[in-house]
Formats: sequence, structure tokens, C-alpha cells
Amino acid sequence: MTSWPVHGRITGPIVMIGFGSIGKGTLPLIERHFQYDKARFVVIDPEDKDRKLLDDRGIRFIHQAVTRDNYRKLLGPLLTDGGGQGFCVNLSVDTSSVDIMEFCREIGTLYIDTVVEPWAGFYFDTKLGPEKRSNYALRETVLEARRKKPGGVTAISCCGANPGMVSWFVKQALLNIASDMKLKFKEPKTREEWGQLAKKLGVKGIHIAERDTQRAKKPKPMEVFVNTWSVEGFLSEGMQPAELGWGTHEKNMPKNGFRHKTGCQAAIYLAQPGANTRVRSWTPTAKAQYGFLVTHNESISIADYFTLRNGRKVIYRPTCHYAYHPCNDAVLSLHELFGQGGKRQPAIHILDEHEIEDGIDELGVLIYGHKKNAYWYGSQLSIDETRQLAPYQNATGLQVTSAVLAGMVWALENPNAGIVEADEMDFRRCLEIQMPYLGPVIGTYTEWTPITNRPGLFKEDIDTRDPWQFKNVLVS
Repeated sequence: MTSWPVHGRITGPIVMIGFGSIGKGTLPLIERHFQYDKARFVVIDPEDKDRKLLDDRGIRFIHQAVTRDNYRKLLGPLLTDGGGQGFCVNLSVDTSSVDIMEFCREIGTLYIDTVVEPWAGFYFDTKLGPEKRSNYALRETVLEARRKKPGGVTAISCCGANPGMVSWFVKQALLNIASDMKLKFKEPKTREEWGQLAKKLGVKGIHIAERDTQRAKKPKPMEVFVNTWSVEGFLSEGMQPAELGWGTHEKNMPKNGFRHKTGCQAAIYLAQPGANTRVRSWTPTAKAQYGFLVTHNESISIADYFTLRNGRKVIYRPTCHYAYHPCNDAVLSLHELFGQGGKRQPAIHILDEHEIEDGIDELGVLIYGHKKNAYWYGSQLSIDETRQLAPYQNATGLQVTSAVLAGMVWALENPNAGIVEADEMDFRRCLEIQMPYLGPVIGTYTEWTPITNRPGLFKEDIDTRDPWQFKNVLVS
């Protein structure tokens, strides 16, 4: 595109917390699509390796970490300077999403993040058990904040590619399946109606099925963790327990699986790290593949959103989890890390758009168990197209930053929606904003199931009557 639409005006300051790979990629999208006062655009980060991008634009940079002790004193003046309604764009690690979110709502500032992030030290605190270190527990803190102060200024929790965009994909995919099955239905308007549609279709579960085929021009060196997005973010979530939304069709709890004692009860966790837990899944390019069951907020929020109850009894819920095959260098990095007992490599590196030879990030939702078996719907964004669309990011990054853009637009258009998750937003409007940045977005059916082409050379405990049982998906 030679010209880009302006989607809205931000009347107050913009404060971006974090200027890593996602922050850098979000910057040009904000510049393109919003009117704002550049003199009141501030970026805060404890690292200054990319500050030249900001200096060249005359954007103020604060070389400092946002901490539990300073966040109110630091952020308050910045977000209220000069009047208007400010916007806090939290794209950082080691900052409490809930604390900053609640503070922003106190001072009337719009807020968005891509993950429920805790203060530094949470993910690797050996004093906390797996249940307390889970994304389930983190999400419950957001839900509790909403229960305490419903309504009010909009704060969007977990609005990146996944979590975020994939929740919008689920709704569009369900409509596509219903149309292809020639089902008579009205497009759902409420949470209950979406659950009824999924149940009527016979959906048993959803994989957030991703394959990153982006290849580096240079091979990964030893003792360096290489990834196409935040290494800190990946390792933090990868070392949390594997988590999944637990569907009503499931018959067998994993041997090391546990239910939660409080909260929405939509998910379980396994007593092992997600980045060392493999599952069978499918994407259009790779076809059948192994993915990692890395915990993500959407695994819980989607399962929770589509839950149907009769009083307190749950009568329908789909299983939902991430099935992530990162770029090959990241897979090698994980093998190296876990081979050394989980010890992190001394160096980390994020591949930028200039270091990648070719490849795509194929990210979508595999909706399974219905009469047409399984349907994948998602983005097949390539590095080549990414270079043409936006600077400072690879294909993985642009899927995230464009979702942040969509969430910011939605917040400006709905400034008093309270605390919301991506599942609760207008999926059509959000995808309308995001689609120009997603490359080919396709839907395709597959006859594959988790028991397809199992070689039969060794005895396995397989449920052949219901191929979509999680026991068939989990690689033991």
C-alpha cells in the first residue's frame, strides 16, 4: 500500500513500555495509523541498544526499568502530561500487567498488553509450586481485578497474535465450518450463543497450530538461544507448566495432570515444562507435525469463553491448547537448553528481517472433532511479504504487532469497555484492521487425526474410537 488509513486520534500521551522486537515493530504501525502528539510519545526500556530509531524520530526515550517500586511515580506524570486521554502500550517483560493496568484505569488512561506478565522473578521462583506459576493463576488475577472494579476505562488483556488474534480466528473459522456444513444458524452475538454454535457443530477442541519455517542465513552457533521473537518471553512461558483448556469430551486425565482448586475451572496443567512437552498437530505447510505444548493465555480463555453450563454443571467445553513448532533454530536451542538441565545459554539472539533467508510463520487454529474432521484457518505470512509491509520485524513479529494495532483501534472506539480479553472484542472489526498485515489468510480441511499413520511397531495406549482424545495427541 502506498497510503495507509488513519484509524483514530490519541488525544493524550503514548507511553510504550518495552522496546524489544515487538516494541520496535509496533512503532511504525502507530506512526502510520494514528494521529497523536509526537512530543508526548515516550518509550521506556532498561536496554538502549535500539534507541537510535527513537532518536532519529525525536521520540523521548527513558533508559530505565519499570519496577514494582517506581511504576506509579514514573508512569503517572508521563501518562497525564498535557491533558487528553493517554494510552499505555505495555510490550515488556518483568512488569506486572495487572498493577500497571489498574493504575492506568485509576488515572483514566487506555491500556493494552500482549500477555499477563508478572513482576521479575515470578517464572523461576522455586518457592512457588507449578499451580501458582501457571498462566491460569495469572489470568485469574486479571479476572479478579475486573470483578473488583467492573466497567470503566478500557484495558485490553493479552492482545497479540496468540493470545489475541487467534481468538478472532476461532470465531471466523466456526462461521466458515457452519456455512460449509450448510447448518442453519444465526451469527452468534453473545458468549452463550458462540458456545451453542461450537457445540452444535460437534467441535471437540482447538489447537493453536503454528509452524515457523523462517530460516536464518547463518546456522545457529552453540551456546546461543536463537528465536524469531523474544527469547526472554519464550523461555518464561516455556518453563511454566504445560497448560490446556480441558474439554468435556476428554475421558482420561494425564498421569501428571492436575485440576485447579479455584477459579473458572476451564483448564488443567501438567507437572512438566511446556517447552519440553510435545503434542501431535497439523498445519497446511508441514502437514502432520510435533509441536510444543507451551502454555498460553488463549488456551484457557478460549476454553472458558466457549463453556456452556446448566447451573453449576458444565455441559460443554472444547479442549484448547497451543501446538507450537518454532523456527528450526529455536527447536535446536530448546534441545540444547533442556539437554543441559534447563540451564539457559549465555547468549541470546532474535533474528531480524535482514538475517532471515526465507520462510513463513503459519499461525492459525485447527478446529477438530466435527463432521468434516478438522479445519485449519489462519495466516501464512512470509518474511518476503513482511519486508514489503512494515519495517523492523520478521513475519512472527508482524502477526503480533498488527494485533496490537487492532486492539488499540478497538480501544479508541470503545473507551469505556472495562477490562476485556480478545475473545470478548468485535472479531470482525479487529480482523478488518489486521488483515492487510497477515499475508494469505486461508481455511482448509484435513482428514488427519492424531492416530493417522502411527507405525504400530510398538504397543501404544491409543483410543481408536475417539481419535481426538488428548491421550492420542500427547507424545508420551
